[in-house]
Amino acid sequence: MYNRYVASNMQSSKNNNVDYSEAFYKPILPVQKTSAEIINEARSALRTLRTQRPFTPRDERRKLFGSTSSRTPENRPPSAFSLHSSSFESVESRPVSCARLSPLDHKPKLLSSASNYEDYCVSPPVSPVDSEEIRKVSNARARLFKNVSCGNLLPDKLFLPNDCKRLYFEEHFIPRSDHEGFSQKLPVQFSIRDAGLPIVYIDHHNKTVGEEFFPQVRNIPFPAQFSRQSDQFNKQESPLSYPDYTEMTKSATKSENNLEANEMEEEEEESYWKIKVLPILHILEIENNVERLCDACTILYQTLEEGNMLGKRFKRRNLLLKMLYKLVDVTSDPLGLKLAKIILGLKVSGKNLLNVCKLVFKISRSEKNDSLIENDQILDSLLEILKTEDLQTNTEAFLYCTGAIKFISGNASLINEMVNKGAIEILLQVMRMINEINEDGIRFSSSGHLLVQLTATLRNLVDLLQSRCKFLEYGAIPELCLTLEKRMSDKDVCTNVARIFSKLSSFNDCCTALADCSRCYALFLALLNKYPTKQDLVIRIIFILGNLTAKNNQAREQFFEEQGSIDTLIALFQTYLEKVPNHKVWKDGEIKNLRHPSEAEDILIKLIRVIANLSIHPNVGSSLATNHHIVALLITVLECKSVEECEELVINAIATINNLSFYQVKNSVIQEKKLHIAELLLKMLMSSHMDGILEAIRVFGNLSQNHEICNFIIQRKVYKFMIALLDAKHQDVCFSACGVLLNLTVDKSRRSILNEEGGIKKLIDCLRDFGPTDWQLAGLICKTLWNYSENVTSNDPCFENDDSNGLLVLLMTFLDEDLALAYSFDSDLREYHKLYWETEFKPVAHKLLQRIQN
Repeated sequence: MYNRYVASNMQSSKNNNVDYSEAFYKPILPVQKTSAEIINEARSALRTLRTQRPFTPRDERRKLFGSTSSRTPENRPPSAFSLHSSSFESVESRPVSCARLSPLDHKPKLLSSASNYEDYCVSPPVSPVDSEEIRKVSNARARLFKNVSCGNLLPDKLFLPNDCKRLYFEEHFIPRSDHEGFSQKLPVQFSIRDAGLPIVYIDHHNKTVGEEFFPQVRNIPFPAQFSRQSDQFNKQESPLSYPDYTEMTKSATKSENNLEANEMEEEEEESYWKIKVLPILHILEIENNVERLCDACTILYQTLEEGNMLGKRFKRRNLLLKMLYKLVDVTSDPLGLKLAKIILGLKVSGKNLLNVCKLVFKISRSEKNDSLIENDQILDSLLEILKTEDLQTNTEAFLYCTGAIKFISGNASLINEMVNKGAIEILLQVMRMINEINEDGIRFSSSGHLLVQLTATLRNLVDLLQSRCKFLEYGAIPELCLTLEKRMSDKDVCTNVARIFSKLSSFNDCCTALADCSRCYALFLALLNKYPTKQDLVIRIIFILGNLTAKNNQAREQFFEEQGSIDTLIALFQTYLEKVPNHKVWKDGEIKNLRHPSEAEDILIKLIRVIANLSIHPNVGSSLATNHHIVALLITVLECKSVEECEELVINAIATINNLSFYQVKNSVIQEKKLHIAELLLKMLMSSHMDGILEAIRVFGNLSQNHEICNFIIQRKVYKFMIALLDAKHQDVCFSACGVLLNLTVDKSRRSILNEEGGIKKLIDCLRDFGPTDWQLAGLICKTLWNYSENVTSNDPCFENDDSNGLLVLLMTFLDEDLALAYSFDSDLREYHKLYWETEFKPVAHKLLQRIQN
């Protein structure tokens, strides 16, 4: 640009050998840049572009999947369903496991007769591979599992003499032999912990209260194939070895004490139940008024909480749940939320957990219920599900639970509460568990539906400042990148993650964190190549790339070095340029001024922004300036669109050409097509759009270093337009116009143009108006006047008397440091202001003053 033509003899002003005949057009020598020069270049040479974040329309109805979802109705869970009391189970079933058991290596034999001792022994099942299998057993089995493995040989309660003496483990039974005195069957189970232990049967003789009892222990030896496991276990000095008689007695005494304590607790619980809970249940059973039912449910929850009856330990829990399930048939959202809170407080599982999550989801679909959700604090219960329940066995329940949370997050008044309650941390933890799922597994597809809800919720939460801090604190950005990598085939998930990143990248700290995630560039390019026609995804990825390359030079280089990065941008440019509508033909023959660009135009706007930002890097910019496809597409935009049709698109294209024209490199396509570009820019100068005019002048500032463009400016009278712009009240417009005039006056034959249109007077007026606040502009004006006043003699003055006197007064005043720097600035700007005055204005103004005085 014209700023590359600075006073090469400025530094010579400090010595006596000053050649006043030289013009300010020689390129500067390669010296270390000052701060003023760096700021100067930022103002006038290469600039990044800004644009608006893509707008996400809000769905009119709350559903699991929005109207733009790529999932077909038959391939996604329903958002609407019927829910009745019959949907719940009176006795909770075990959660269905998604794990498939491996087939047995042998066929089990049914024992018809016992020929030897080993025939009476049942082979224990193969030990589970990991602890996950153990957690799948029911609670009763798990407790018994624990007692056996920990060496406690006493059962949790005494059995009556007539009771069947059975241990409820697996569905395997050992027939008792007649000579051993067994007349019943003994069930046996093995776990991963006790696979090597001898099977122990404990026969408790029933006693009256207060009497002691002693267990009779009979050892049933293992078959031979398991003896090695038992030996190996004993070698590890396990505490589960055979207890002696004293230990057995102590264990029995301890169990008896525990039984007495349990009996007292049961009596207290029974009393609390009759006095406190039953009256409320009676109201729930006979009351028909919904408001009174809601009040009763509120009191019931408080009563259960005070009596420590929430959770699964409550003895009459199933009876209470049955009554609550019946009330689900009452069609009332407030009552439904009250019921859901109590049911969730009782820690239901399996199908009942799924149905209560569906109940909350169904109620949360209506925005009018948001206040009810806030008042009942149902959000706490939903977050507790995600935090404590098992994802593998409750994936569908997690889906509707997260769907309800997503609806709640759509209410701006509830977002703060969600963040304060740890919603982001919990959601990110669930995301990590989902990302650990094997892509070839059965659960991978079903967890994708859940991931859509989860990422949509995070998208809603990211607007808050404290949310963004938590995103950085808990490593959300790398985890989201991993989600993109694993879910590349899921358009909905990719779109939601792109929406999150488009918001995050708009803030410097988050944008820096994303830029530091080096694999993000390859992921974004892969998405653009995989879904080039999915506009809502493409526009967000392009917007993110524009943010990443706006302020980070390393990001520009990393993206440019990714294989096929520029080719991908070119392909998208060509695709969407063909989709740009033509608005030039209308019934009234006029061009319609669109307030908003079309979708294709919006993508081009953001795509061109990426190219402009990339071109700021010296190596990248030099390469792009020689790329025929890039330059040709930018020129095509100027040929087919006007600033009246699509303002931002045209201005971005011109600004990108300006950046590329800065590089005076071999094989530059800009230099090759400079005259055609100048013709296109001339149309912009004729418009009334000041921003477009400013961008066009900046391009002329770079191109006017070439003699052909200077001749074009003279022949087409463009210089008159530049002189007229000196009257503009916009400092940047005056700065750019003055730069073009500076380049024109390098040639002595063109200096007379300043005499036309009152050019000299306008330059002096600009110096007077803007000098005290903009020493960079003041210095540029003095350089132009220096070129114009070359070879001045007293016999042939170049300035008229009024102009000369006025200029002398201004120069002497502005060269007085106290007067020049008296303008009020804050401390930071004052230092830069002084630096510009010393480096940009003072040297050339001092020499110009001497020339005029002589």
